[in-house]
Amino acid sequence: VQLQACGGGLVQAGDFLGLSCAASGRTFSSRAMAWFRQVPEKEREFVAAIIWSAGTTSYADSVKGRFTISRDKAENTMYLHMKSLAPEDTAVHYCAAGSPILTQRRNPVAYGYWGHGTHVTVSS
Repeated sequence: VQLQACGGGLVQAGDFLGLSCAASGRTFSSRAMAWFRQVPEKEREFVAAIIWSAGTTSYADSVKGRFTISRDKAENTMYLHMKSLAPEDTAVHYCAAGSPILTQRRNPVAYGYWGHGTHVTVSS
């Protein structure tokens, strides 16, 4: 499975931005997909996850109410719509796919497939 993330860029605080992550390759059978982000010298941080079949979502407290994760099952594509962006959201954003158990959805180690990161920079 290959994951291709795109949509990053430079925006101003308060703006919105959308990311997408397309899965290709073997028949996509992952149980969940997620977004993580990372800044230099810090661990990769959970942002949001979605259960592929049911569409159930979960969010980090820091993005709840501002970010929306969704997926298009027919296109094997996941999205992250981000609004009210703040400089603290500046990071390399990664998409991931895997079959984590419910309690491990926020753990990057539980995901076996990763896309290349896409940069999101929010200026103040």
